[in-house]
Amino acid sequence: MRGSIVIFESTVYPGATRQVCIPILEKISGLKLNKDFGVGYSPERINPGDNKHKIEDIIKITSGSDVKTLSKVDEIYKKIIKAGTFQTSSLEVAEAAKIIENTQRDINIALMNELTIIFNKLNLSSKEIFEAACTKWNFLNFKPGLVGGHCIGVDPYYLTYKSVEIGYKPELILAGRKINDYMPNYVVTEFVKLAVKKEVLKISNKVLVMGISFKENCPDIRNSKSIDIVKKLEEYDLEVDIYDPIVSPKSLSITRKSNLIEKLEKRAYAGIIIAVSHNQFKTLDIDFLRSICIPNSIIFDVKNIYPQISTDLSF
Repeated sequence: MRGSIVIFESTVYPGATRQVCIPILEKISGLKLNKDFGVGYSPERINPGDNKHKIEDIIKITSGSDVKTLSKVDEIYKKIIKAGTFQTSSLEVAEAAKIIENTQRDINIALMNELTIIFNKLNLSSKEIFEAACTKWNFLNFKPGLVGGHCIGVDPYYLTYKSVEIGYKPELILAGRKINDYMPNYVVTEFVKLAVKKEVLKISNKVLVMGISFKENCPDIRNSKSIDIVKKLEEYDLEVDIYDPIVSPKSLSITRKSNLIEKLEKRAYAGIIIAVSHNQFKTLDIDFLRSICIPNSIIFDVKNIYPQISTDLSF
């Protein structure tokens, strides 16, 4: 329709809206950009499971294919965004701003993960070290952990794709991605090594994974690294139970071997891997978790829910 404005919000590499999306719109509609219709780009900034930062409370980046379109796009969002808007000079700037938000987080988390691996090998508490470092005002308080979902674990690849296309191979971004993608394997390897050392697998081959969504208090399982943990445990011929009160059983089909249980009860587990820090998990007593396992069992608290002295492995 002439006079319309099409606004994109999905995360893309810089240039995707102008180079890919707009030509498709022009071809299908038979209309011309900035003559018959305008295009805006305003990246979404929703944080799943976060009840403090809602859409109207987060500043909205706005952009347009020309000055007139930008003005209209900005006006639309100002009606619903209480925090206000931030106008950019082009579609490409807005696209780039969004993609580096998640890329920056990915790299910082990767650094914390690598430091955690180093400190664990030194038999030092990474949690205590990070808490000590946080006493300096300008230390960035990122936490180690599993990086999944459809944003942080994916978006950096859009940027690296475009970077390679224009002739530059990014080193740091890809290194961060490699570290974060490795973490499920690290969790399972450390768990199995300790299980072999404590000889618990001679008694039971059952393992409980608590949390299968990609982040806490969120039912989304897309690109969940907890799923990778389950699959890697099964490669060791371990019988895996999954407990996640947030995730609907209808949306979950991981492997034919894993079992999704509806409640926690004594099942003689060799160990438990707490992969996601749902609020419901924080209310559980560590002694209760020990009670549903065999003696000398292993609890790997990936999310540091419990004091490290009460668990066997942690980040």
